Amino acid sequence: MLTYQSYAAHDALGLARLIADGEVTALEVLEAALTRADAVDPQIGALVHRFADRARHRASEPLGEGVFAGVPFLFKDLYTWQEGLPAENGSRLWQGFIAPISFTFVQRAEATGLVPFGRTKSSEEGISFTTEPAALGPTRNPWALDRSAGGSSGGSAAAVAAGIVPMAHGSDGGGSIRMPAAQCGLFGLKPSRGRVPSGPLVGEGWAGLATSHVLTRSVRDSAAFLDAVHGPEPGDPYACPAPAGTYLQEVGADPGHLRIAFHLDGLDGDPLDPENQRAVRRAADLLADLGHTVEEARPAIDIDALTDAVRTVVAANQWNTARMRYAARGREPDGWGLETCTWDFAQRARTLTAADYAGALSAFHTASRVFGAFFEQYDAVVSATLRRPPMPLGTVDTDALDVDGLFDHARREMPVTQFFNMTGCPAMSVPLHWNDDGLPVGIHIGAGFGREDHLFRLAAQLEEAQPWFDRRPTL
Repeated sequence: MLTYQSYAAHDALGLARLIADGEVTALEVLEAALTRADAVDPQIGALVHRFADRARHRASEPLGEGVFAGVPFLFKDLYTWQEGLPAENGSRLWQGFIAPISFTFVQRAEATGLVPFGRTKSSEEGISFTTEPAALGPTRNPWALDRSAGGSSGGSAAAVAAGIVPMAHGSDGGGSIRMPAAQCGLFGLKPSRGRVPSGPLVGEGWAGLATSHVLTRSVRDSAAFLDAVHGPEPGDPYACPAPAGTYLQEVGADPGHLRIAFHLDGLDGDPLDPENQRAVRRAADLLADLGHTVEEARPAIDIDALTDAVRTVVAANQWNTARMRYAARGREPDGWGLETCTWDFAQRARTLTAADYAGALSAFHTASRVFGAFFEQYDAVVSATLRRPPMPLGTVDTDALDVDGLFDHARREMPVTQFFNMTGCPAMSVPLHWNDDGLPVGIHIGAGFGREDHLFRLAAQLEEAQPWFDRRPTL
């Protein structure tokens, strides 16, 4: 039997190699994941659905020679459909919905030989940066059970940090991969806009703000996964420039001498928490020691215009989704089954005009030009993923807050992540720092549009210089 210690000692590529070499079977690896889930999920609340028998059947069949053949995996339960399985989006309104098809992202992921056995908890409709949906209860941070695991991919982050799986799916419309990665001591990359397909039913999520990828313990797992899922599909409204080679080849490649900016304030101009400032300074010093040119600078953007733009885009999309779901349930839209904040988003959309929506897109495009010019001067920019260490559970209650209340909290907690969604630029959270209480503090590093190669090279260099893989919470 594969012990937990042996299971946790490997990343996803490592487990796939053990299976390919015949040292263990895919079924043994799956049973290790299921046993770990039984042991820790009652404490952290990461999973919302489990399909153990389905996964055992898949693990017992030939899995091909995919890069992750036989590795246990979890999909986030937010608008990422697996045919024939529940897709409930953290919401009472969606309970009972069964996906009629699999999304392209899911098909490409499963083609690598992964063995999905469950779905992870999300904030309702993905609108909150903490995973505490009223319909399901909170996901707890494995590093401190009274703290948030982040959102909206908090379930996936907690599952990886707690050792249930070596990597799990996440989606990111304003930081929802990077923030949970930061709070749970993981590596999390948000790809460039258009890098990963959203089909076959939609061309983009939240006007291009949202994308999908994974949260991992190693940089190479993230790179290998992106190799497997990236690229346009027929009918996509746009595509990101193709990489020169594979992303896995970038891991360990010499990044060269990079020009790197850092900043100790958020992009909104408000300072980071002193502990997070300390983390950024240490990261900047490490990058300088590695031979890069590092100086203090940040892009100057119109925060108020961008805040209004995000509010408009999320509200319009929330109303569009809600009215379709109410129609499918045979009832008029009345707020039933939705949290207070989610319904408030939908109601605000009914006051918007087409000009408001066009203005929101123009604000995003203006910021993209600013970022484009900035990344002509610098290869990367470094800050903290969050303004402070992981916040206590209960800080943000989206069943009690309206939209303005949520945005007030977001302004206090989110200094940088959302602006990389607005501009489409890739960015990552790297687990380089823990505070004196043993809580992780993620370092945020962004690059120019389409330059995931810069990020993977830099992340691998940091991983080698200051390893984090064996640093895990005690549960």
